[in-house]
Amino acid sequence: MPATSKWQQLADHIRTQITTGELQPGDKLPSTAQLKAQHSVSEMVIRYAMHALKQEGLVYSVHGLGVFVSEKPTEG
Repeated sequence: MPATSKWQQLADHIRTQITTGELQPGDKLPSTAQLKAQHSVSEMVIRYAMHALKQEGLVYSVHGLGVFVSEKPTEG
């Protein structure tokens, strides 16, 4: 089985926190500095992970404020 890249691992971790309800819509994600310290990764790893999560519609960023969990899409 091929190794999963660090950014994919981080994105998977945050995605799991969102899907299990640990992170709720509107919750602010930890800052880049906090994520770097918590996961021992570089800023580039965090950027890639955030980009992937934004593309999936799971998070959105507000310039100067941070990254937040998106509202869950409604069914139907």
